[in-house]
Amino acid sequence: MALSVDYVVRETASNLRRNLLMTAAAVLTVAVSLSLVGGALLLKQGVSKASLQWRGGVELSVFMLPEATPAQNEAVERELSQMPEVKKFSFVDQAEAFTEFKEMFANSPDLVESVEAKDLPPSYRVVPKRAELVDVVGGRFEKRPGVKEVVFARDVVDTLLKVTRALQIGIVSVAGVLLLSAVLLILNTIQMAIFARRREVAVMKLVGATNWFIRIPFMLEGMVQGIVGATAAFGVVALVRNLLAGAVGANTLGNQLLPPASDVIGTGLFVLFAGAAIGAVGSAFAVRRFLDV
Repeated sequence: MALSVDYVVRETASNLRRNLLMTAAAVLTVAVSLSLVGGALLLKQGVSKASLQWRGGVELSVFMLPEATPAQNEAVERELSQMPEVKKFSFVDQAEAFTEFKEMFANSPDLVESVEAKDLPPSYRVVPKRAELVDVVGGRFEKRPGVKEVVFARDVVDTLLKVTRALQIGIVSVAGVLLLSAVLLILNTIQMAIFARRREVAVMKLVGATNWFIRIPFMLEGMVQGIVGATAAFGVVALVRNLLAGAVGANTLGNQLLPPASDVIGTGLFVLFAGAAIGAVGSAFAVRRFLDV
């Protein structure tokens, strides 16, 4: 039996109207759960952005004064290369530091515009052979001529993790429970719709309708519920992010944890895909038990 677009659209719209209350409940649950999922993903991206300079296992940074002489830079580099405690190190010049700065403070264009590459200190990013050697290495350079300061990664990273670890776990846990609830609600909504039409389904099977002919309108119904809920979740996540961006200061930990708009769009696309998948999968399971006639 051929499947027409007109039939699919008509049946899907009819099912959505017939179970309006359950549809609204499913959409709301999807929206709330995916809002939390989107928020958790953006928080994770924010932590990754804020800890940009510590990627690759860097344990400490030796920041040089912008006006440090070549001889002072060479002395620090020579000592780093000769220290048995150092596994590897790299030099980040002012241009590279400015590129990092723009990425870390992408949410604060005014701040970025007020800073030039020459204002930022170059640095040596150092990875000790063992984590416990970080104090030994850093202590050698804290009062060295030409050195501005030595910043230890664990101080920065520990702060970020303390702020975000429990929050992420809580958000993901609640989101997981709500996602399961959304799937069950969609499943229940589809089951009610197909149960009300069980005699019609039986007749369709007897006259030669395939399982997919019967299944697709119901799967599309669940997909519509998921996409509508995901769209609402996307709007909520984007709105909250923009409100927080306006509320926190430009040069604060909170601002660094806020991802740029491009990350919000990417997360929104993932949320929309997840909503569609949740609706389609829930509907497929709901319909399956009624197709054995």
